[in-house]
Amino acid sequence: MHVPLLDLKAQYACIREEIRTAMDEVLDSQFFILGPKVEEIEKKIAAYCRVGRAVGVSSGSDALLVSLMALDIGPGDEVITSPFTFFSTAGVISRLAAVPVFVDIDPVTYNIAPEKVEAAVTARTKAIIPIHLFGQCVDMDPILDVAKKYGLAVVEDAAQSIGAEYHGRRAGSMGHLGIFSFFPSKNLGGYGDGGMVVTDDAALSDKIKVLRDHGAKPKYYHKVVGGNFRLDAIQAAVLTVKLRYLDGWSQKRRDNAAYYDRRLPKARPGDVVPPKAVYRAGGDQNHHIYNQYTIRAKQRDWLRQFLKDNGIGTEIYYPLPLHLQECFQRLGYKKGDFPIAEESAGAVLSLPIFPELSDAQKDYIVEKILEFYRMRS
Repeated sequence: MHVPLLDLKAQYACIREEIRTAMDEVLDSQFFILGPKVEEIEKKIAAYCRVGRAVGVSSGSDALLVSLMALDIGPGDEVITSPFTFFSTAGVISRLAAVPVFVDIDPVTYNIAPEKVEAAVTARTKAIIPIHLFGQCVDMDPILDVAKKYGLAVVEDAAQSIGAEYHGRRAGSMGHLGIFSFFPSKNLGGYGDGGMVVTDDAALSDKIKVLRDHGAKPKYYHKVVGGNFRLDAIQAAVLTVKLRYLDGWSQKRRDNAAYYDRRLPKARPGDVVPPKAVYRAGGDQNHHIYNQYTIRAKQRDWLRQFLKDNGIGTEIYYPLPLHLQECFQRLGYKKGDFPIAEESAGAVLSLPIFPELSDAQKDYIVEKILEFYRMRS
């Protein structure tokens, strides 16, 4: 049996006619950059995230970049974030000649450990970027408390977590700014690059709208230097169709996760540790949307090869923490500085979790994982 890590063809087959109709409307209009379709998805995303404003941009990375630009982050400013995430979070900080300051992660959620954030604050700290990794929100209240105490901006990197919730609040709605990625593999993915910035701050929203279009207001008059961060109308049209299905798709991901949660513990204790949707005081549960279902596995690399040999797609998010990346050597970090992030990088493995995953495919994946550990016992 062949089980891909993600099957976007299966998703497309279910919405083909709606997608083609939406794209034809854009083609007939010949209005491809910003415009009514972009304005429509901005309003819908703002409502979905329960915020006042949303600004469509060209990618999740550009959403981060333009957010920091709007906050006037620049040379020498420090921005606290996690070393265990996709490169763009720290990359955009560096592009502005600011300094990424890393904090180790929580071993259960893989998100930044909130209790370690305050110790990283200095006189040069200007912002915190908590990353809602794999579809689960960071424990935000302690981070928001630190930000308020020191007068810091909070930019939520919710690229993987649209629709996730923390104590009833949607990912992206809790900080000064929140960003999303619409890369095709995301729970809400376009058919190319795209991103969004959300906020309740009207001044920041207006500033981002100017910055995304080369800093021009009005056209051809530039008070600031911006960039070409505009969202295409075709991507907006695709996202408007797919947004209608998002909650249903996320529920199917949770159902698939619940299946794995029931079956995988049948391995020997410690061989496989499923992810955990963290419960808070009073029984309040984070609303996990499982952009990834990421296990912690003994003999991870051998398990991954065994699954590959048996036709099962997996991925390692992420094999090398950011503080050990060659391009960040100048920051002065060394191996051992963030032990939980480093240990996690050597143990995590993401399994297929996409909504269209069949029962037979799930059975096959679990059976092969259990077979691997029986062979190794």
